[in-house]
Amino acid sequence: MKAIQVHEFGGPEVLKLEEIPTPKPGAGQVLVKVHAAGVNPYDTYMRSGTYAIKPPLPYTPGSDAAGLVDSVGTGVTKVKAGDRVYTAKTISGAYAEYTLAEESQVEKLPANITFDQGAAIWVPYGTAYHALNQEAKALAGETVLVHGASGGVGSAAVQIARAKGLTVFGTAGTDKGLGLVKKEGAHEAFNHTKPGYTDEIMKATGGKGVNIILEMLANVNLSNDLKLLAQYGRAVIIGNRGEITINPRDLMARRSSVRGFTLWAVTDAEAREIHAGLNAGFENGSLRPIIGREIPLAEASRAHKEILELGSHGKIILVP
Repeated sequence: MKAIQVHEFGGPEVLKLEEIPTPKPGAGQVLVKVHAAGVNPYDTYMRSGTYAIKPPLPYTPGSDAAGLVDSVGTGVTKVKAGDRVYTAKTISGAYAEYTLAEESQVEKLPANITFDQGAAIWVPYGTAYHALNQEAKALAGETVLVHGASGGVGSAAVQIARAKGLTVFGTAGTDKGLGLVKKEGAHEAFNHTKPGYTDEIMKATGGKGVNIILEMLANVNLSNDLKLLAQYGRAVIIGNRGEITINPRDLMARRSSVRGFTLWAVTDAEAREIHAGLNAGFENGSLRPIIGREIPLAEASRAHKEILELGSHGKIILVP
């Protein structure tokens, strides 16, 4: 099969399309013929060698894929050959024509969700659900600010929050992004490249501040975020690319808090809740993964460059 291989950590150029053996499922494993693979920012950090997890070389990147079950190993009862599925992590990597996964890492794909959309589920929607519901413990009627709301995780968070009954504010850096944020359910959209946009957000809350902030770029925004929180507000760090200085008094005055997490550390019970909540939203139409671009698998290096560009919107998908 054809697969992207990384033989050394480095820039996007280290992503090479190669012919490697197709894996075979062992006991409790599922082999999926990949129709689409999702590209996530963490894929680029791992490839560069700067991520907390460094896989043994060589490796095939990617955790999010969607396709058809090709075959299953002994003991597998959750799915069978021919089932439409999406993956939440894999054993062998998603940037390939086939991917091997544990039975627990495979979920059936709702009939109204395409393969492209299925490849945009686990990291974007799993992250957004975990941040909003399990970390921030959001309640209907609260106000949430989603920074970077036009991206994969951001648009997922907007949809989830709106369906849950929150007042949703989102930020983006382009007119196209702002339009997408409003289209996906945000009550208000703000241009985070515009001077004074935080004043506009505070004004929109009547000076009370927001209850929850979902932060995609903490090294840029966290200091200002803390000033936007309401009493007992919660800021949840989803993404970060460096250090930042904050004033703890901003937290003390509001009795607010900052939380961080990694999706890889969710418990089995949390994962079951995430999948159940997301699949219900996909089935009733309240959650709709937004696909920004389809890129051929052979051009994975281009995908790794484009996903980190400013003004991104929707999900980048690799197609074998």
